[in-house]
Amino acid sequence: MRTIGLLGGMSWESSAEYYRLVNSRVRDALGGYHSARVVLYSVDFAEIEALQASGDWAAAGEVLAAAASALEAAGADVIVLCTNTMHKVASSLRTGVPFLHLGDTTAAAVLAAGVSRVGLLGTAFTMSQPFYRERLEAHGLSVVVPSTSDQELVHRVIYDELVRGVVSASSRAAYREVIARLVAAGAEGVIYGCTEIELLVDQSDSAVPAFPTTRLHAEAAVDWALGVRELPPAP
Repeated sequence: MRTIGLLGGMSWESSAEYYRLVNSRVRDALGGYHSARVVLYSVDFAEIEALQASGDWAAAGEVLAAAASALEAAGADVIVLCTNTMHKVASSLRTGVPFLHLGDTTAAAVLAAGVSRVGLLGTAFTMSQPFYRERLEAHGLSVVVPSTSDQELVHRVIYDELVRGVVSASSRAAYREVIARLVAAGAEGVIYGCTEIELLVDQSDSAVPAFPTTRLHAEAAVDWALGVRELPPAP
């Protein structure tokens, strides 16, 4: 079994979910007392959030690049960045081991489901900036994002509630309405493109196929670590 390097803490709520999903999949695959070989580097999200808010993505990239190098030095065979938003600086994470890009694992799952036009939920950075959408489009997907007001709602719930461990019925209902509007706009599926979103909604909240990026990322990492799946191709 190869060792998975989890670069987390953004937020630790979803990083804990990564850890659970990775170990559950190894247990299901191998049985008995098996668990995953994992190295976890968890950053201080307050530092990253401040850099996001100020737009200093270069500095954020430097922080994560140092963390990725530390994971490699600790024995990681692959780097898994446990956040959609910070894939904006994925190119800064240059190490001597493979990098499992979340956008590629998500695109592979969407295409495998026969979906070509997909809605995207995430932080305001992920929905409004091109780095994530263009990665999906490079795989041949058409991407629909919510209206500006819906983006503000989705972003607020993530930062004011989910990253703080708050999961409310009212926010779930609001997300369901946003998802419904994406479907009405032609989305054949919906990407839960923030690692905290799966703490709030699941497939039952969408009338079309939902693609939970945290779970898809974790499963792809385990399958590669066990040698049963290759890393998805970059576009």
